[in-house]
Amino acid sequence: MESLRLMLITSGGLGFMRPASGTWGSLPPPAVAFLMVLAGAPAWWRNSAMLAILFFSSGCCLVLGGWAERRFGKKDDGRIVADETAGQCLPLLLLPAWSLAAPERAACTIGAAFVLFRVMDIIKPPPARGLQRLKAGLGVLIDDLFAGLYAAIALQACLAMIAAL
Repeated sequence: MESLRLMLITSGGLGFMRPASGTWGSLPPPAVAFLMVLAGAPAWWRNSAMLAILFFSSGCCLVLGGWAERRFGKKDDGRIVADETAGQCLPLLLLPAWSLAAPERAACTIGAAFVLFRVMDIIKPPPARGLQRLKAGLGVLIDDLFAGLYAAIALQACLAMIAAL
């Protein structure tokens, strides 16, 4: 049972990757989104996949976050990356079709979503940093959801400016 819990909270073991385990944990959603674009999947499939990953990873954090902190002996230990997996889904939702219309555009858009999320997750603009103090799984998860929200807003603003040109 412990190995299953570890696989879930570390996003399939990505939390054990070094360096920058949070970056490794952020990779599954953009990889899935890009593969779906390449496969020609409709937008609603891609959005549904991102929502499914978001809810599953969030659930793992909420249910296993406290256990993982006790297991690793540290608040929001770097090996806990299901929160990064969840947060990364937010900027990948509801992307305009034109921004994914060609593989090159999709790579740029999805790459920008990835970079923006990582930047927001690292700098943790208010109130994200303060929310980390919440107990157990909620404290593990909430700052990454805010980082994802900030990244989504920044990405959508950039895409709107590009579209206006």
